[in-house]
Amino acid sequence: MNISQLHYLPLPITFFSFLVGTLFVLVIILQFKAFQYAYIRLGLSRSSALLLLLGSLLGSYINIPIVELSEQRITTGQEVDFWGMRYVVPVVVNWPGTVIAINVGGAIIPGATSVYLLLKHSLWIQAGIVTAFVTAVCYYLAQPIPGLGIALPVFVPAIASVLVALVIARSNVAPLAYIGGCFGTLFGADVLNLGELRGLGVPVASIGGAGTFDGIFLTGVIAVLLASLSDRFYPNSTGRESK
Repeated sequence: MNISQLHYLPLPITFFSFLVGTLFVLVIILQFKAFQYAYIRLGLSRSSALLLLLGSLLGSYINIPIVELSEQRITTGQEVDFWGMRYVVPVVVNWPGTVIAINVGGAIIPGATSVYLLLKHSLWIQAGIVTAFVTAVCYYLAQPIPGLGIALPVFVPAIASVLVALVIARSNVAPLAYIGGCFGTLFGADVLNLGELRGLGVPVASIGGAGTFDGIFLTGVIAVLLASLSDRFYPNSTGRESK
């Protein structure tokens, strides 16, 4: 197996460019003084929040292999449509079967950030509720797609996590949405559906990769925006903006 074939962009270059543009617009928006409490609300400094989103984008290219599953037929070099989205199936040669991997940008970076926010804000019960709800929703809506693996409608994690976080909390809504959206997507869409991968002809089944990466990334973007806007509704923050 050629390790270099494990690494690929999970989305076509056109939509990946759209996400890059979204991040650029977010950078501009968050410079305005009206959003001075955004990073304090989320629990990250300005540089950390933007580095997190940039790292997620760049890290989406990198997959770390965990285990190999034997597979008689492997799909390669295609683009798969699902709910209006197009996902990339990598080109592989002399491939052993389905390689289960973990995506750096869609799983490791947001997962580590979620753990940090969980410990920083001590949101054990609230985060457990949001994560459980998003996990159930993602598990119900996730579908096994031949050649791709497990796919999920792109806006489901962000919408589900934000709605539940708004219902159960008046403060810490942004970190709750981020934690619940990240963990709920990884558990509900990817981890709980690993048993569905056999027979799909998937060359690389990446946890947090193609099929779920875009949903996790958009959850991060919306969480930062929610942190910015929450000061308008709950103006009880104190302190100065983190640099």
